[in-house]
Amino acid sequence: MSTTDPRHYDVILSPVITEKATIASEHNKVMFKVAGHATKPQIKEAVEKLFDVKVKSVNTLTRRGKMKVFKNTRAQRSDVKRAIVTLEEGHKIDVTTGL
Repeated sequence: MSTTDPRHYDVILSPVITEKATIASEHNKVMFKVAGHATKPQIKEAVEKLFDVKVKSVNTLTRRGKMKVFKNTRAQRSDVKRAIVTLEEGHKIDVTTGL
């Protein structure tokens, strides 16, 4: 196994385990919650080093935080950046087992 840089753990925060992410995993795609400052090349490098796989492409999206009301207190949820990582054929990541 290759040596990992501690910075990679700052880029990839956690896997996203939702119904949509599970359906995407059937098409060789994995979703991760990533740092807001992370770029596509940084995400690609981090996934390749941490999981020892070959990445085909990276798509990112930023979900803006909603305004919520709880007991007459208004609050803004944080923005969340997600990365949809498409893997090369023959490579696989099982996010349910963890690192």
